[in-house]
Amino acid sequence: MTTPAEAPGSGAVHGAEIETLVRVAGRIRDSIEKVIEGKTDVVDSTLTVLLAEGHLLIEDVPGVGKTQLAKALARSIDCSVRRIQFTPDLLPSDVTGVSVFNQNSREFEFRPGGIFANIVVGDEINRASPKTQSALLECMEEHQVTVDNVTYQLDSPFMVIATQNPIEMEGTYALPEAQRDRFMARVSVGYPPVGSEIAMLASHSAANPLDDLEPVADAAEIRKLVGVVNQIYVADSVRRYTVALTAATRANNELALGASPRASLHLLRAAKAHAAMNGREFVLPDDVRRLTGPVLAHRLLPSASAAMHGRSVADILEAVTSAVPVPQA
Repeated sequence: MTTPAEAPGSGAVHGAEIETLVRVAGRIRDSIEKVIEGKTDVVDSTLTVLLAEGHLLIEDVPGVGKTQLAKALARSIDCSVRRIQFTPDLLPSDVTGVSVFNQNSREFEFRPGGIFANIVVGDEINRASPKTQSALLECMEEHQVTVDNVTYQLDSPFMVIATQNPIEMEGTYALPEAQRDRFMARVSVGYPPVGSEIAMLASHSAANPLDDLEPVADAAEIRKLVGVVNQIYVADSVRRYTVALTAATRANNELALGASPRASLHLLRAAKAHAAMNGREFVLPDDVRRLTGPVLAHRLLPSASAAMHGRSVADILEAVTSAVPVPQA
């Protein structure tokens, strides 16, 4: 395993900056957990994606708090937030914006759509048509919107938090591969522990905790933390290990579609954020290995043979990653 011995000499980030990042991330975590109880791992994954400048896909059955998680993060940060309710009749222009003719000035003027915010909550994204879903492709990848041959830049930080129901649910459309690949990670909230659910009944029945949630950070602070994450040291052996993991998914016979080069980039960026949140100035192979599930699983497609034999993507990914040698110090 890679040890701190590989880190000296990088000089990229100072211990005080890491301490600030850990402290601010802790404040945001505590704020979210006032609404989402008993799901520390899910909250940490959400913060990891935020600090890695990625986008998050939350997939689960109705009623487990997907939208509450997204809104709790949005309210914990003092920045612009918009929610888009994805429905079958939603149009691409509702997402990106549209040019409207102004009768007074006799010119067309641009009216921004719901995507123009620091944090965009896309509720039940797979209830909209693939045509509308594709309106997010340029926004998520390039942080810009092009309407009528004019390009508009999106503010930083920019994060899409989309919720979706499992594709077996009635009235849903499967996300296209290109759309799924733009989400850095996918998490599942799951049912809460019994104790947390009982506490939820006591705290949520009289009032919604979201109403009392106050911002504990702002957009400028998040931009600084993102800059700290970008400077986290990564050894060459860890980069090779990251590529070895994604390349192994492409060579596996049980997978019809493996991880893309974008997945390799997302995996390493998420590992840097995970390392920083744990108070380290360098990435360990364990950081990369721990994030393979959330970052890679939603991008993979099982082969017909694997599906017939009941092999899930999670099982295949676990077998693939376990076979890749971990670099030693």
